[in-house]
Amino acid sequence: MDLSTTYMGRKLRTPLVPSASPLSETLDSIERLEDAGASAVVLYSVFQEQIENDMARLYEDFERGSESFAEAVTYFPRLGQMRAENENYLEHIRRAKARLDIPVFASINGFTPGGWTDYARQIQQAGADGVELNAYFLATDPGLAGADLEARYLETAKAVRAAVTIPVSVKLSPFFTSLPHFAASLASAGVDALTLFNRFYQPDIDLEDLTVKPAMTLSTSESLRLPLRWTAILHGRVKVSLGLSSGVHTGMDALKAVSAGADAVFLCSALLKNGIPRLKEIEAEMARWLERKDYESLSQLKGSMSQAKCGCPAAFERALYIEAVARPAGVPAAV
Repeated sequence: MDLSTTYMGRKLRTPLVPSASPLSETLDSIERLEDAGASAVVLYSVFQEQIENDMARLYEDFERGSESFAEAVTYFPRLGQMRAENENYLEHIRRAKARLDIPVFASINGFTPGGWTDYARQIQQAGADGVELNAYFLATDPGLAGADLEARYLETAKAVRAAVTIPVSVKLSPFFTSLPHFAASLASAGVDALTLFNRFYQPDIDLEDLTVKPAMTLSTSESLRLPLRWTAILHGRVKVSLGLSSGVHTGMDALKAVSAGADAVFLCSALLKNGIPRLKEIEAEMARWLERKDYESLSQLKGSMSQAKCGCPAAFERALYIEAVARPAGVPAAV
């Protein structure tokens, strides 16, 4: 079965790509991902604060946990190692490229433009096939307008795009008033791909000692619905590659993502929960379903259930919302 796809101008054997996570911190682990069938890999994130070495801001951002995403909390570096980690990350890219046959994408976790964009050039020089801008920010200032927030994102994306010639993707949160408009603006700014979505870190409160504590839960297949909906809406409307992230745990989840219009399907929680071999199982599940449905290739399925192509475009808007609220799943009719 032909499961090939094209993402950011690169032909991939399948759309299954392990996203930025601790699984890409060692070369041995990355090689295991390739052996299990990964068509590309996104390395763990290096942070804007880490690159700029602005200690005061680093402490501020770390303690203001509500402004961080799950990925940031998962593998935030020890402060004393920041400079060494910057060079280690570049060396990690070089070694990964030397040992792998699949594309290697770097990941920068940042929000504002700055001197760290020069680091994007160093990432390119180290051999990365592309760079993912993992943009994170939670607006808590009542004086910050939505348009100003979007302008910051766009300025950052343009700065990274201008700094490198390799493809640039932007990994977004879902918290934009008009996501299609903003997505089109990013496309106009020259980014090559959008990934939907970054899983948001939600802090918890410990009532015993009255402290705010980091809390991260891995996704489930239920998490797929939000990125699935917006991938289906954006497919064919913005001239960039689309990646879907969060909630892909089975072959059926991955096929849903592709049918909505995803060019790449990113996995993290499924591999952390079940181990790297789960990647091969997901691929096999995809192939079996396609064969049972008499598809000759995955490309025949791509985008077939997007808003532009499905039989009921309104299903992605209000129509089914009314039906769902009127008769929630599993709730019997009144007697």
